[in-house]
Amino acid sequence: MKSLFFFLYIFLQVSILPVQAQQTNITESTSKDGHNVWLKKQFSEQHQNLIPIVAVADMLYSCNKERKIEPVNYKLNDLILNMDRNRLAEKLTLCLGVDDMQSEVALNFGLLGCFYEQLAHLPDVERQQKMALVRKAVLSLSRSERKKSFTQCVTQQAIHYLK
Repeated sequence: MKSLFFFLYIFLQVSILPVQAQQTNITESTSKDGHNVWLKKQFSEQHQNLIPIVAVADMLYSCNKERKIEPVNYKLNDLILNMDRNRLAEKLTLCLGVDDMQSEVALNFGLLGCFYEQLAHLPDVERQQKMALVRKAVLSLSRSERKKSFTQCVTQQAIHYLK
């Protein structure tokens, strides 16, 4: 299972990055990693406060996209930056229905929301094709692997929103 996740991760990283980003050298990559570490240290409290908001926003985004509880096409950016955290949680609870925020369903929604944001820059057809692959991979991972992946993804998203 870990090899499947690793394959998916490598596949998505290689296929979704723009060509220019693939041509960056090791120094630039190291510099970016160093900058992310600095951001985490500098904004640690903000980062820790942002992580649950990003996680709930990812879950709500995918849940509403699939279940169409509200006739709104949310944008993750708006959910994370503009919606009150209590309202965000209420909307997610409504969308999840009988499933709770710790359920398999919510975890899967969270992962899909996170990947959707990573693929948002792609044309619709290509994004849909890649999301189909993501869905298959998500279903084949164990709960612990999905939780780890979701945690990593949300952490990176939170760093992005700190920039």
